[in-house]
Amino acid sequence: MQNQIEQLIQDINADYFAWQTCSGKARSEINDRMYEEFVEGIRVEEGRKYIRIVTQNSVWGFIQKEDCAKGFRKGDILKAAGWNAPTKNKARGNIVDGGYSIQWTGPRYL
Repeated sequence: MQNQIEQLIQDINADYFAWQTCSGKARSEINDRMYEEFVEGIRVEEGRKYIRIVTQNSVWGFIQKEDCAKGFRKGDILKAAGWNAPTKNKARGNIVDGGYSIQWTGPRYL
């Protein structure tokens, strides 16, 4: 699952880059510095049940570590309810299956 997490992080970075350039203006040194800080600010924290993805000291979302009885599967992307826990209403995609829809700000809403 490590490769899928790395791919998710690449996708988050790519979405941030696309967001920065959506106006069609030329990139500036400030854009480049902001992008570098964003990329360097992403980290992965492993807990007992979930893997927390953090972007610049803000929780991006959670990844389900293992299948569980509540209907979630290994690799499910879950929106953050707070710093320590995800929302448990529905998965926003699955990194193992692919085909998820995310933004640099977090998993997309339902």
